[in-house]
Amino acid sequence: MDRYAVFGNPIGHSKSPQIHRLFAGQTGQALGYEPLLAPLDGFAGAARAFFVDGRGANVTVPFKEDAFRLADELTPRARRAGAVNTLMKREDGTLLGDNTDGAGLVRDLRQAGLDLAGLRILLLGAGGAVRGVLEPLLAERPAALVIANRSEDKARQLVDEFAELGPLSACGFAALQGPFDLIVNGTSASLAGELPPLPTGLIQPGRGFCYDMMYGREATPFCHWAQQQGTARTRDGLGMLVEQAAESFQLWRGVRPDTASVLAELRRQL
Repeated sequence: MDRYAVFGNPIGHSKSPQIHRLFAGQTGQALGYEPLLAPLDGFAGAARAFFVDGRGANVTVPFKEDAFRLADELTPRARRAGAVNTLMKREDGTLLGDNTDGAGLVRDLRQAGLDLAGLRILLLGAGGAVRGVLEPLLAERPAALVIANRSEDKARQLVDEFAELGPLSACGFAALQGPFDLIVNGTSASLAGELPPLPTGLIQPGRGFCYDMMYGREATPFCHWAQQQGTARTRDGLGMLVEQAAESFQLWRGVRPDTASVLAELRRQL
């Protein structure tokens, strides 16, 4: 049976093993998938030990940049993102590094019926989560994409790096001026039950779509804020998690699983 895994620290909370087991059962693939806790200062050694007989691995916080450095070759989107969340051992034993996060976000937005072309998009945050989704979002040809961050300098660095891909700009939270058609929260504030310091007027009541990359049993603080602002729709990041996993599964196994049934099962369990 082919061996796969997800590396992280912590890792006990990860839903990836369940997602990939559901994918495997659905597609008739013979594989095992396990969560592996890597030491904070020992990802490379743990990954090399796994790949003695392992076929592929997902990589989550805080090891995506370590996986970027470990890979022998990178896909274009992984190179752009500066981070790797998917590793695959090839026939010659080398490791290919990919980043499926941005593709997962775009596919989940499409599943929600959203066409990104011509929209005004606001991305909150300037860390690895935002960096990983910039290229796929810009490929959808939005009218404008604004990166807002507590540290404006960090947001402007991303604009400088990705400017040739589309209409990008940056600002601090206080300088934001709406309205926007789509707001994506790429900060980790929801994990701490918090919210970025957002001004009013970012959403027109009864319009707009607000998306939090985080998810939970209840509405995240960001989604709750969006509902109070009168947004038409909110969505959390559970679908993004399932869609990015499907991208990894297809890379490894050459078959794309159905995500709708897996997402429905995860929602039921939440």
